Formats: sequence, structure tokens, C-alpha cells
Amino acid sequence: MSTSFKGYSKNELLEIFKLMATSRRTDEKMLTLLRQGKSFFHIGAAGHEGAQLACAMNMNPEVDWSYPYYRDQTMVMGLGMTTEEIFLGFLAKQDDPGSGGRQLPQHYGKKELNIVSQSSPTGTQYLQAVGTAMAAQREGNDAIVYVSSGEGTTSQGEFHEALNWASREKLPVLFHIEDNGFAISVPKASQMAEGSVYNMVGGYQGLQRYETDGTDFFEAFDTFTKAIASIRAGNGPAIVVSNVVRLFPHSSSDDHRKYRNAEELTEEQKRDPIEKFRTLCEGDGIVNAEAFQEVWDTVIQEVDEIAELALQAPYPLISEATTHVVNETVDEINLADPGTAGTESVIVDAINHALHEEMQRNEKMIIYGQDVADGKGGVFTATKGLSTDFGAERVFNSPLAEASIVGTAVGAAVAGMKPVVEIQFGDYIWTAMMQIRNEVATMRYRSNNTYSCPMVIRTPVGGYIHGGLCHSQSIEGFFMHLPGIHIVYPSNAADAKGLLKYACRIDDPVLFLEHKGMYRQGFAKRPEPDENYLLPFGQAAVVREGFDLTIITYGLMVHKSIEAAKILEKSHGVSIEVIDLRTLSPLDKASIGKSLQKTSKALVVYEDTLTAGPGAEIAAIIAEDYFELLDGPVLRVAAKDSPVPFNWDLEDEVLPQTEDIRKAAEKLLGY
Repeated sequence: MSTSFKGYSKNELLEIFKLMATSRRTDEKMLTLLRQGKSFFHIGAAGHEGAQLACAMNMNPEVDWSYPYYRDQTMVMGLGMTTEEIFLGFLAKQDDPGSGGRQLPQHYGKKELNIVSQSSPTGTQYLQAVGTAMAAQREGNDAIVYVSSGEGTTSQGEFHEALNWASREKLPVLFHIEDNGFAISVPKASQMAEGSVYNMVGGYQGLQRYETDGTDFFEAFDTFTKAIASIRAGNGPAIVVSNVVRLFPHSSSDDHRKYRNAEELTEEQKRDPIEKFRTLCEGDGIVNAEAFQEVWDTVIQEVDEIAELALQAPYPLISEATTHVVNETVDEINLADPGTAGTESVIVDAINHALHEEMQRNEKMIIYGQDVADGKGGVFTATKGLSTDFGAERVFNSPLAEASIVGTAVGAAVAGMKPVVEIQFGDYIWTAMMQIRNEVATMRYRSNNTYSCPMVIRTPVGGYIHGGLCHSQSIEGFFMHLPGIHIVYPSNAADAKGLLKYACRIDDPVLFLEHKGMYRQGFAKRPEPDENYLLPFGQAAVVREGFDLTIITYGLMVHKSIEAAKILEKSHGVSIEVIDLRTLSPLDKASIGKSLQKTSKALVVYEDTLTAGPGAEIAAIIAEDYFELLDGPVLRVAAKDSPVPFNWDLEDEVLPQTEDIRKAAEKLLGY
């Protein structure tokens, strides 16, 4: 009898078999529990076990990072997740290390193993892996970053954006495509013209390509050994395409007999990686059938016992259903008095100075986006001088791809960096919306507070600059609907500096909106506070005191509201209070209520469109919380429900003007 087979001892081979068998039996047991109504969803790894374990055995979870996808059960078990932890996630139990029962089953995550919290959208993980690889390359710790999906996800644009970025920067990313031939029911032939992922990605210069039979553990192990060695040697990213089989339907919600015939499914069973492993070992004589059966019998008993223990584990507390949306234990930040102010600055200069000061303070902070480096220094010069002062490693231009900018920032933030990224115009943020909505805003919540996403997204917004439909948009209404992300909108230079510096200090994501029409306006100039000034979120400012009516507003509308208030004071002898919200999430409800106790009348003014804009929510809050204080209806002044046209007269007609505010206030004063 042989003492080794392909370099493995008998005991080692049995351990490999046991882990693959444990994953398979776990899948089978989960399906039984699902039929019993103990859980409600399952996605299996059956048929993928060989390639996944071969990869995991080549990685070091103490150093390396992993962004697995939903079918990577054997992969995460190979990295160190226990069978019990897998069941706790499947059963949505309190001690599920991935999410504490907040996510669907097979959404893996474990901080101690550098397995990053996984979400449901297919493909978003690729850019995040690139961002984490950026951080790893900067730290120089020899880490690689694993990221995977099925072949269907290679149709996603963000997959190709990730390949482009990683190849250009020679980043230590291992892309693993587990090609089982079907994206749910859609065959590979309907996914790509090339016929294979390996051929399709051949145009990315610097990307090392490998293809392997993922149903053969030994071949896959050798392939991953070569690919990972190449990455660790500094040769840049590598992609491994593992040709595998999907032995179960796509998920428990799928029936693959509807789109695959019985003969095809029978042939697939012949490529079972566990059976292939047994056959190869038995054929060599190193392990006999009885030894394999003994291990399998042990696995059945162990998995069943673990499942029973997991069933008895406690569920999450109902009282914690809404915890960890944002950081609830904010570190104490020393706040300075704005009285320590210098010469007057316009908003764009105050932003630039804030970025300089925070870059000087925090070596983990990086800044990137389109055209942010010198000599351009941003299309509005907000980042002018930063790359000169701090170098190209910390301030650099990104590809012209908004999803790439935000997605990589997620990965960099997860790995300990503080990315402050710029989307050149708010009008073009929409290609990053998947990343913002499903990744940035949910990272803390979905990981049950084990991961956070401390990043800042800066973007110019707003009209009044003759920018037409796609350079005049007000986007804040969309983002107010997203729990988990702070929304900041300053109206003057001092606030802009204090709010941005505060955004750079906290452990949460921030969308920092800058009205480009105010960047250099004299009315938004203020004496600039020094480097110690921080302005916390959720604190509105009363910028004009009054007793007859309250205007609640923010951004450029603060100045138009003050203009209208002055006109009405002169013409009608009334005093109008103007509240500058400064942040839309969190929203300072208390300051609104305090003002209404004096005035009893509320006018909400905002530049976003009237219907379902921020003012609709603010008006609803006033009606719900402060109704008894009111002496009249809550009125709104906003942009018309129309795109913003280029023609300046048409633009004026669509966007709210001082006269619109004056008329609405005059009407409300009549009650």
C-alpha cells in the first residue's frame, strides 16, 4: 500500500475528505431542516467543494482577506469557520458570527478570519476586494485578497471594472470564478460571446490567468498554489477559472429540472468532486473504501449533533432589531469653539483647507476620484495642492467609473483606511448606487457591528449655474431614504470646514454634498475656523431669529430664505426665523420644534423636487410631532417636478426663487 498520494499522507487525505464531506452533509442537513420549516432559504456548495477547499488550503486567514460569495461554504470552512457557525447563520441565531441573524443564510462573514461581511448583490464584492488590496499593498504585509463568484456574475460591469483597476495597479487580488455553467437557469452560452471566462478576460494586461478542473481537488490545489505564489511574488492579480458542477438546484427556491433534462443531471453527478477524490485515492490504494465510509459515517453523526445544538441556540433579541444602523458608541471628539477663526474664506477653499488638515493629521486617510490630482486639482479645485503635498500614494486620480470609486473605498475602509472620495458631479453618482445602497449604508448593520465603513463621499450638487439636466441635480432626497449613511449639506464656509473635518473623524459613512453654485459666492464666505474646529452632525443653526414664522431649509436655500425674510420684514414688519439644518441625516428635530413653539408657522424650503423631496419628510415630521403648535398648514417651496433645463429663463422657472419663498411665507402669515 502506498504511504502517500500526490504528496499527501493517508491521514491528510482523510482530513481533506472529511472537510468536503462535512460541507456536503451540512448542505443535506440544511435542506432537511428547511423542509421542516426551521429556516427558509438555502444555497448549496455541492459540486464546488474541491476547488474551494483547494483554494482555502493555500491561504492564511490571519493575514489574507476573503470576499466569498454565497456558494463558498467549503471555502469558509476551509478558512476556519466551524460547522456550528454555518448552522447558526442558516438558522438566523443570535451567535451567528456573520450577521447575528440579520442576513440570509450563506452570507458569510467572520472578523477573526478576515472574511468580510457579504451582501446579496452579485458582483459588488469585486471592487471592494480591490479596495482592500489597495490597503494591503500600502501596508506591505504580503496579504492577498480573495474574491469569488459564479460565471454569471462576470457579465456585471463591476467585475470588469475590478479587473481593470487591479491589473493597472498590480494589486494582490485572487479572482476565483466557479464556473458551473448556469446563472440560475441561464446557460453560459447566453452570458458571453467568448464561450469561456478564461478567454473573455484575456485582454487585461498584467492579469495572470489560470483554468482548472475544479472537480479534481489535486489539480485545483496545484493551480491555486501557482496562482497565489505569483500574487505573493508581486506579479499582480490572478484569476482562476474553476470548472465545477452544480449538483443541487441554484437555491432552495429553484428547481433545475425545469431547465435541465434528466440525462444531463445524471452526467453531472459523475463529476462529483467528493466521489472523484475517493476514486482517485482508492485507485492508488492509499485509502480503501471502508476508511472513507467510516469518515462519512462519523461526519453524518457530527453534523446531525451540531445541527441539534444550533437549533437550541437563542434567537436574536427583538429589542436589538434596529441597533447598529450607525455607530452608537461614537468616540469622544474634542470640539472647538468656532470663535478661533481667521480670515474669510469661500466654501471651496474651506473644504480644501479641511482636507489638508485632516490628511496631515491622519496618515490612514487617502483621497481619490476623477481629476483630483494636480495639476487639475479637481474640476472645482477643491483638491488643489493635495497630491503635491501628500504624494501620489495618498492622493490620486481614479478611473472614470463611479462604482469603482465607491466600491474600492468600501474595501479600503474595511481594511482600516479612511478614504475620502470625490464623485465629480452628483448627477453621475447613480452608477455607484448599488454600492452606496447595498454596501456602504448596510455594512455595520448587516455584520452586526463587526465591520464598519468609515468613508466620505464628496460630491458637488445643485443648480443655478446653467448646467442643464445633468449638471444641476439635487440628489439628497434619494439618499435621505437610506438608513446607515450620514448626509451633510453646508451653507457656508465655516460650517463646510467644521462638518467635513468631523466627517473625516467618525467611524461611519458620510455623503458630503457641496452646492457648486456656492463654491465661490461672497454670501457664503465666513471667517475660517482653525484646524481644531469640528462641527458635529445633527445640530441645526438658527441663522436668523424671528417670532412670526419659521423657515426650515439648508444649502443655497438658506441664503434665498434670508433674502425673502428681509423683504417681508421691510414690507410687512414681520420677523421670520430661518433654520439651517446643516445635516439631513441626522435631522435636528428638536431645533425645529423649539422654533415652532415661538412662531407656530412652518415653511420648508428646499432645492430638490417638490414631490417626495426632503421637505415632504420634514413636513410630515412637523405634522406628526408638532401639530398642536401650528396655526396654519405646513407649506413647501421647492423645485418643480421637472428636470432642470439649460436655458436660463427656463431654469429660473423650474428652480425655487426668492420670490417663491416670499409669496409662500406671505400666504402662511395670513393664517
